[in-house]
Amino acid sequence: MSRNPRNQIYPANEDLPAAGSGLLARLWRIRTELLLIGALTLFVLTLLGATQQGRWWPFIMLTSAVSVPAVTRTGRNWVAAHFWCVATRHRLQKTCLETTMHTRAGRIPLVLWITPTRTGEKALVMTRAGISAAEFEAYAEEIAAACWARSANVYRHRKWAHLLIVEVVRRDELPGAASPGLARLYGHAWVALRSDLEEPPDLARPYALPQVG
Repeated sequence: MSRNPRNQIYPANEDLPAAGSGLLARLWRIRTELLLIGALTLFVLTLLGATQQGRWWPFIMLTSAVSVPAVTRTGRNWVAAHFWCVATRHRLQKTCLETTMHTRAGRIPLVLWITPTRTGEKALVMTRAGISAAEFEAYAEEIAAACWARSANVYRHRKWAHLLIVEVVRRDELPGAASPGLARLYGHAWVALRSDLEEPPDLARPYALPQVG
């Protein structure tokens, strides 16, 4: 039996199409992976070209540019924080596919942007017609479980109801350097859907990268 009436927005006997979307939407979902593949391909081709021509300085400079950040704590923390951003984005999309947070045509909301925070990640989401922020709030526990996190909080924009923030909380707050966050895009006009969340999230607050060994 459903925890919340909003957890099942379609009749139980209704046959829905398999969740899916157009080519552009699918490419948008894997944009980070495509950029990484392109950068890696360019990196390998540059190294091969330099070594074949007997030029070793470009090889040394490029390998140093990659290896030096990897052996520093700051570099490892940056990689870990953005790894979790990519993982959270995919887990959010998977949750939409596995629940009713998609339209009758099978389209899921778009994760427009995601950034590290002091406690985890925050994702800016644009919903599709027929889906609201309240639907995400009804599935907050499923989102937290899918993202391997402690909890998930949902905030909607005061003016544009189709825009919402999903805050994934996976650790205690950590101090750190300031980050642009999402505030520069849409300001601070966010409303918490849960009564125990008194204030909208301050997206411009500084965050710390998760510490890795």
